[in-house]
Amino acid sequence: MALLGKGVLAIWNGITDAAEVEFIKWHVREHIPERVGIPGFLRGRRYVALEGHPKYFNFYETESAGTLVSPAYRARLNAPTPWTQTVIKEFRDMSRTICDVVASVGRGEGAWIEAIRIGAVSELQAFARAITAAVVGAIAERDGIVGVHLLKGVEAPGNTPTVESKLRGRPDDRCDWILLVEAAELDLLRAAAPSGLLRQHAAGAAIERGIYRLQFGLTHAELELASARG
Repeated sequence: MALLGKGVLAIWNGITDAAEVEFIKWHVREHIPERVGIPGFLRGRRYVALEGHPKYFNFYETESAGTLVSPAYRARLNAPTPWTQTVIKEFRDMSRTICDVVASVGRGEGAWIEAIRIGAVSELQAFARAITAAVVGAIAERDGIVGVHLLKGVEAPGNTPTVESKLRGRPDDRCDWILLVEAAELDLLRAAAPSGLLRQHAAGAAIERGIYRLQFGLTHAELELASARG
């Protein structure tokens, strides 16, 4: 489906073997609910790799990129829970990018997603126009595709190191552009070949892709409903 807001926090991470089971429990029971409960956060989703590196990809949809440097969110980043402190130290190969949503089309959620990181783009405005016009719509029309989203990494004012980021021990990688393609079935995602079409319209760009399966998703509205029910 089309993304719920105008901002996205896109995260890739690996995890040590010893901490992987704990990571999944923490992410479902504490971390995603905590994040989705912050004002301006609309939905969080986590995926696991079939192909690609690092193993886990997750992203949060927010009202705007500004939500991701808001006082409420920064307060959480600077006061990680004991469970968060334990798990975050086991992260590996972390990539974290605050994004503006350039284009987003679709309906419903797909079980599979192709997440494509794009770099070395020279003409930014021309690239955005070409991909939006020639790639996003074309992929969205293919069988089994339920959502296509083009994101642009931004340097958000106020996005300075936090207590949580320091726990990871090294600066996070970040992305210039991200293309996300959601599909109902793996075979239909492969048949759509989004990275191949992207390469036709982004000559010279650096493209890194992975295919991921949805593990867990939670919206702010679902969290509020569960809270109201007690």
